[in-house]
Amino acid sequence: MVETKEIPRSSVIVPIRSLGPSHRERIAAHLQALDEHDRYLRFGYPANDEQIQRYTQGLDFDRDEIFGIYNRKLELIAMAHLAFSKDPGMRSCAEFGVSVLKKARGRGYGARLFERATIHARNEGVDMLFIHALTENTAMIKIARNAGATLERAGSETDAHLRLVPATLDSRMTEMVEEQIAITDYRLKVQARNFWDFLSGMQEVRQGVRDGRHKSGN
Repeated sequence: MVETKEIPRSSVIVPIRSLGPSHRERIAAHLQALDEHDRYLRFGYPANDEQIQRYTQGLDFDRDEIFGIYNRKLELIAMAHLAFSKDPGMRSCAEFGVSVLKKARGRGYGARLFERATIHARNEGVDMLFIHALTENTAMIKIARNAGATLERAGSETDAHLRLVPATLDSRMTEMVEEQIAITDYRLKVQARNFWDFLSGMQEVRQGVRDGRHKSGN
C-alpha cells in the first residue's frame, strides 16, 4: 500500500492565482521568454515559438488548472500546469509541470506552485499526482523529492508519483482564501500599473508643453 502524503505548507504567502483563457497571451510570453535549455527542461524538447503558441492555444482551462505568479509589472514570472487525465476512468490522476523565469529563481516559487497545485488537486478528488521530468531537471526533481514522492529513473528521464491525502475542510478553505488573496493582489497591481502609466502620460504632456514654450520663446 502506498502511503499518502500531506504536503508541508510554507509560512510565507505568495499570491498565486488561477489563470483563465484571458491570460493566454501572457502565458505564451512567459514560455517564450525561457531560453532554449529551459524550454528543453520544461517540455522535454527545445520547443520553438510556434510550438509554444500551439501549446498555449491548446490549453483546456475547463479540464485543467493553470496557476501563475505575477510581479509588479504584471509579468508572469512563474506558472504551473496541473493537467487532469483525459481518461474518464483515471480522473483521480493528474500531472504537474512548472516553469520559472531565470530572474525569479531562488525564491521558492516552483515549490509554492507545487503546494498550490496539490491543494487544488486534492479538492478535485485527485489521489495520485505524477511528475515527468528530465533527470537533469534537478529543480523539479528536488520539489518532488521534498514532497515525499516516489522517484523512478529511466536513463535521461525521471518519473515521480505522489499519493495525496483526501480533501478536508481545511484544504478547501485554504484554497478559497489563497485564491482571494491572489485576485486582490492582482487587482492592486493592475491599479498601480494604470496609475503609473497615467503619471507617465502626464509627464510627457508637460514636457511637450515646456518644449513648445521653449521653441516659441526663441
